[in-house]
Amino acid sequence: MGDMSKASVLGKYSLGVGDRFAHQAEAQLQACIDAARHGVEVIPVWNKSNREHTIIGSEPANTRAAADAAVKKLGWDKPYFLDADHINFDTVDRFLKPCDFYTIDVADLIGKPIDKAEVSAFVARHEELHHALQIPGIEGTVELGREFVTRVADKYLAAIKEAGRIFRKIEKAKGSGTFITEVSMDETDTPQIPAELLVILAAIADEKIPIQTIAPKFTGRFNKGVDYQGNLEQFSREFSDDIATIAFAVSRYGLPTNLKLSVHSGSDKFSIYRPIREALKKFDAGVHLKTAGTTWLEELIGLAEAGNEGLQLAKQVYANAFAKREELCAPYAAVIDIDPKRLPTPQEVNEWTAAKFIATLRHDPQNASFNSSVRQLLHVGFKVAAKMGDGYLNLLSKFEPVIAKNVTENLFERHIKPLFLEA
Repeated sequence: MGDMSKASVLGKYSLGVGDRFAHQAEAQLQACIDAARHGVEVIPVWNKSNREHTIIGSEPANTRAAADAAVKKLGWDKPYFLDADHINFDTVDRFLKPCDFYTIDVADLIGKPIDKAEVSAFVARHEELHHALQIPGIEGTVELGREFVTRVADKYLAAIKEAGRIFRKIEKAKGSGTFITEVSMDETDTPQIPAELLVILAAIADEKIPIQTIAPKFTGRFNKGVDYQGNLEQFSREFSDDIATIAFAVSRYGLPTNLKLSVHSGSDKFSIYRPIREALKKFDAGVHLKTAGTTWLEELIGLAEAGNEGLQLAKQVYANAFAKREELCAPYAAVIDIDPKRLPTPQEVNEWTAAKFIATLRHDPQNASFNSSVRQLLHVGFKVAAKMGDGYLNLLSKFEPVIAKNVTENLFERHIKPLFLEA
């Protein structure tokens, strides 16, 4: 599994750039070009989930066309990928032709029953995990043991077996080594400790899935579009220990040598970028950071900045989202914290200047006007803009320069720079 010389290989640093309406590919790519000018290669990965395509009424082929056109126009000569985000066995088909990166999401199967014989066979096969281990880069010993391994296998084996089934379906359609595989374990209740991650990686190696990224669940809350909430010291230690665990698993189980952590809902998590950067430096490791919905919010900011009809449309999006707030928030309940008392009425928002609308929405925690409840509501409210159809899309085209400036600046200044460039 280790030889990747001829295969699709994901670079050390990569950025998942979501683009809800497939209008910002150039602006997003420009942020990676700016990074290259500063001496760091950040590989863009355009990601869009089945749920988003369904809500917006788009197809993965639209995302592919937008990415390809941007790459051609801006002369990007480094790799780039298209991610079928959070797919499962039933939803992967529409992504097989256009995509070359697959985020296999098996969180729903975590904890599902599995044949006890399968668990026993796994435990017997991995005697090396029956005792405490010294993992380079982790302080002290990592406590495992037969009972622990049995418990972890019992919880995760059904999910990993399903990941193998999905991987083989993709491989059959696309051919070996022609795509990037990620396994996502983040949409579950409890974070995985490094010892669990090691057992999970052993099981993934047994399934012969050549994963290049893995998305575990970390401690703390990764709410959509706002900063990390949790114990920074604990996150920092956990992230570092996970990198050490991955390096150990790569050498022990022959997983791809470029295997790295993937941070989902990674956009706007400003407070964790320094600990991530320090851990990457310490281990000379890479990371994949997904920044999906932050771009759509920059579209709204750009529309507001354009003034007149752009500002009116941004206010209308808010009014519609406010009216449908319960329906919009329900699917994202686990990843948003909105205080209803902090949501202004559409009548209030109608009186706002462009500057006030922008200051409320733009993610600048230092600004007294910033309102994280408004930001989170609009983050999950892209369905409202999708329903506006051409009324929304035409203004994206009309005010493209001001929107693009905001999109590029957001990705480069607030994400790429603090993660990959600051000393």
